[in-house]
Amino acid sequence: MSDAPGSPLISRRAFTVGAVALAAASVPRPAAARARRLADETILGEGEHTFRAKHDFPQLPGKFTWQTTHGVALDGAGNLYVIHEGRKQQKDHPSIFVFDPAGKFIRAFGGEFQGGGHGIEVRREGSEEFLYVCAYQQAKCFAKLTLDGETVWYRKAPMESGVYAPGEDTSTKPSWNRQGFLPTNIAFLDDDTSKAPEFFLADGYGSFKIHRYGADAKWQSCFGGAGKGEGTFNTPHGLWVDRRPGREPTIVVTDRANNTLQVFGLDGTYQQTIPGFGLPANIDTWKHLMLVPELKACVTLLDGENKVVARLGRAVERLDEIKNLRGQPDKWLPGQFVHPHDACFAPNGDIFVAEWVGTGRITKLERVNA
Repeated sequence: MSDAPGSPLISRRAFTVGAVALAAASVPRPAAARARRLADETILGEGEHTFRAKHDFPQLPGKFTWQTTHGVALDGAGNLYVIHEGRKQQKDHPSIFVFDPAGKFIRAFGGEFQGGGHGIEVRREGSEEFLYVCAYQQAKCFAKLTLDGETVWYRKAPMESGVYAPGEDTSTKPSWNRQGFLPTNIAFLDDDTSKAPEFFLADGYGSFKIHRYGADAKWQSCFGGAGKGEGTFNTPHGLWVDRRPGREPTIVVTDRANNTLQVFGLDGTYQQTIPGFGLPANIDTWKHLMLVPELKACVTLLDGENKVVARLGRAVERLDEIKNLRGQPDKWLPGQFVHPHDACFAPNGDIFVAEWVGTGRITKLERVNA
């Protein structure tokens, strides 16, 4: 995602990041989760948090197939990058697809992540933008690419951390244990977009550690590990450095299976826990808002005080009523989510949502001026 030159916004996957002063509007209660039809439109939310839902926004050409969609990001031109987990038996199928702002297919690449594609970020560094990608399952790696898919660097498990079992830096077998390496997402420490950043890497399915790397992608330190909270995790799936106005920067981690967000200082010191989520998967920020896609059929917005102001597309009850709803697209309803796995803001406050469903689904939520 990118911010228009001259108007920097705090936003995930942005090619520039900066502080924007904005007075938070008073919202008496969270916007309604229900969807409503206006003419041929599906509208979610209320007031300043009202959106027009466009499910299945981008379209793939016939030679490709939608697979389990995992992550989304936007570049400075407004192009949308979608990463699939991909099927390991389809090694020649790309895992990353690029669409223009209208949802038209542009290009595809990333076969090296097929069978494990997961997290994706766009970062501007000087006059160029780059992709940062995480892959789990058989791939078990993270990498920096150009926007055309050329590899800048490629990394496996940081054995120097002393966390991982022998051979974990060369293995291609999924290791669902605390000595395995199955990275999920990246967050950038630096907001200076003139250079390569230091960054944090969430090993969300492996060691449950948060690793810190230098701008040269060399390992520096880690914190966390398995536990019930307050500095330890049960699936630290997503993370973001929160630089919203009026606060010291912090690291926010989605402690997914504990159904909470955890907040840390930039040195990894635990600060607080924010409860009340249904398998939170990742984070983004825009102006004073924080965006949290939840695997339990909801996209949540928090205000500058981290209070819920909207729960968009919430359909948790249907997950309980319909077994394997993710595998039955004919039962999905307009304006309702199934399994939001990732989401990001556009510079104007629109939201793109990727869902963990086998047929893939990307929804664009267009902000409606209240």
